[in-house]
Amino acid sequence: MKRGPARNFVIPGFKFAGISAGIKKSGNRDLALIYSEGPSVTAGLFTTNRIKAAPVKLAIKNITSGKAQAIIINSGNANACTGEKGMKAAREIITGTAHELGISPELVYSSSTGIIGRPFPAETIKEALPALIRKLSPLSLKHAASAIMTTDTFAKISFKQVEIAGKKGTIAGIAKGAGMICPNMATMLCFIVTDIAINPQALDAALREAANRSFNMLSVDNDMSTNDTIMIMANGLLNNPLITKRSPDYANFKSALNELTYDLARMIAEDGEGATKLIEVIVEGARSESDAGRIALSVANSMLVKTAVYGRDPNWGRIMAAIGYAGADVNENRIDISINKVKLVSKGLGTKREKAARTALLNKNIAIRIDLGTGKENARALTCDLTEGYIKINAHYGT
Repeated sequence: MKRGPARNFVIPGFKFAGISAGIKKSGNRDLALIYSEGPSVTAGLFTTNRIKAAPVKLAIKNITSGKAQAIIINSGNANACTGEKGMKAAREIITGTAHELGISPELVYSSSTGIIGRPFPAETIKEALPALIRKLSPLSLKHAASAIMTTDTFAKISFKQVEIAGKKGTIAGIAKGAGMICPNMATMLCFIVTDIAINPQALDAALREAANRSFNMLSVDNDMSTNDTIMIMANGLLNNPLITKRSPDYANFKSALNELTYDLARMIAEDGEGATKLIEVIVEGARSESDAGRIALSVANSMLVKTAVYGRDPNWGRIMAAIGYAGADVNENRIDISINKVKLVSKGLGTKREKAARTALLNKNIAIRIDLGTGKENARALTCDLTEGYIKINAHYGT
């Protein structure tokens, strides 16, 4: 499900680069840099996997400063399970990048994605740093987005503008991810930049809310990475009154950030390895938001539901079963289930509209809507169908 070429976006005060450093045998772009002309207020979330990549360990320690100016990202090698050599390499990349940019190493973060357990090509990356920095441009966000891809089939970029104190602020983000997607914090990798002035506490809270409503409601294959990272940098060049949690514009900022992260999460589900269909699971009428979320993810994670969608099999019993084992408060006799507006279940019983639902499953975008009929809360989750293509990609990923 490939998309067209990414558009150019300009975010005041930020420059980007993406080059081929020789990490990937394919020769495709594999090294990216995001640079702010000055230190930015920064927040980040990272994988909750107990086994973490070296750059993630360093980032978790450094993010407490709430400041960053540059993020260097490589694809093709995860720098995970690489021991002390991997940690040393990650530090060297940070130090080398800082030296080339003329900034403090404390303002530089590194991130990696690719195969786990392979020796990290630190020398290859260090040799490429001067070329990478020469390529920095306000117009190269799309190059950075393509450089962080692994099995992705298209670069994932989202851009939002929002009114803040009578001015037009900008938020832009890039992400990568197609497989090993079952985040419990963020996505595989996601980097967001904005020119809006916001304090660290408000930025952190907004990022956590956005991740919970988007990336944490996303699943491709139920596998959580060792490298999951989402970071946001706010350079304040809009010169708006500093946003705090109590500011009138905080809600506007959060709304735009929520839309941007959901857009990126949607692209990841659309680009799921081997996928032919994007699936959105919408749960309504729940007693609590947590119940709605558990059910949405339960259905989205169901291998049986995902394969049924691929095979155009309107087997609503699989959806009902996933609702039942989600651990949420439900009443079977109140549940309605629809696929692309074709109601398959009404008050817990089948409507005998399987033929119409099978036709609806011809669409590339599938909406599974579930009304629990017990309350007013709702949630939504994103996933994709499961196909033979997923097996082919992952059966030989490391060889």
